[in-house]
Amino acid sequence: MNAEELWKTPINLTGKVVRLEPLSEAHIPALAIAGREQSIWKYMLCGNLASEESMMAWVRDMLKHQQAGTDLPFAVIHLASGRAAGATRYLEMHPQHRSLSIGGTWYAPEFQRTAVNTECKYLMLKYAFEEMKCIRVQIKTDVRNEPSIRAIERLGAVREGVLRNHMILQDGTIRDSVYFSILDREWPDTKSSLEERLKQ
Repeated sequence: MNAEELWKTPINLTGKVVRLEPLSEAHIPALAIAGREQSIWKYMLCGNLASEESMMAWVRDMLKHQQAGTDLPFAVIHLASGRAAGATRYLEMHPQHRSLSIGGTWYAPEFQRTAVNTECKYLMLKYAFEEMKCIRVQIKTDVRNEPSIRAIERLGAVREGVLRNHMILQDGTIRDSVYFSILDREWPDTKSSLEERLKQ
C-alpha cells in the first residue's frame, strides 16, 4: 500500500481495553445508546446527538468526510463488555504535510476517566507516527472544557495557544479553541509514558 492509499484506508486498531473499528451505519444503534447522556454534548461542535435520528445523521456525515479523504472516523468498542464506548477520528488530514488532528472524541459517562481514552489516543498516535509517518499530530478542545484539557495534557501533548473566536457552536456560543500538538521527535518519549500509564 502506498502512502496515499494508507491515509485513505479505514483500519482496525486493537489494544487490551478497546478496539477502534472503522465507523459504519451498523454502529448507529449502539452509539445512540452510548450517547444518550446530554452532558456528553455540551462542548461538541456536532451539537446534541442524544437521539438515534441525530446519531444517524452524524454517522452519515462522518462517512461523507471519510469519502472526501479528510477524515477517518472510528467507533470505540470496549472489549470487556463488547459495548460501544463512543467515537473518535482522525480529521484535518494533510498527507502532503504529514500532519493530522485527532478529535471529535466522545464517550459514554461510564467510560470517561478510565483507560479507554488513554488507549484510544495511544493506538491512534502510534499508527499516525509509525505507519502514516506523521511529523505532527494536533488536538484541540474548547477552552472551557477543563476535563478535556486535563486529559490532553496527561497525554504529554504540548500546549501551543488559544485561537480566539475560533468557531460558532450550534447553540450560537462563540468558542475559543486551545491547541496542543505532539511532534514526531517527541513521540518516543510520549509513547513510553503512555505505555507506562497503560500498565497501571
